[in-house]
Amino acid sequence: MSTTTDERRGDDRVRANLQARWEGVLESHGGTVVDLSITGCFILTPDAVQPKELVRLDIQLPAGGGLMLWGEVVYVVEDMGFALRFTGMDEGERKVIEALMETLRTD
Repeated sequence: MSTTTDERRGDDRVRANLQARWEGVLESHGGTVVDLSITGCFILTPDAVQPKELVRLDIQLPAGGGLMLWGEVVYVVEDMGFALRFTGMDEGERKVIEALMETLRTD
């Protein structure tokens, strides 16, 4: 069963290179979304956040415009970036992420 879960997880994540801005409690910084799934992403940024911190993320979409999401920091890799789990996503935001992931798979 774990093999199926691992395979599904692999299928659900796509590599990305999307410019973004994130805003924590005290700061706002730029970064790059390098890994994206329907439930979260990994953001390359040298700037610090704390695990469990709530963050607003604004992702620049390849076709123009942007997508604003909220998330909770899952873990931090010092001087590299952090993993974010999306929270409070509505159906419209979910559909945008699904379409974005499909676009990234075909590029």
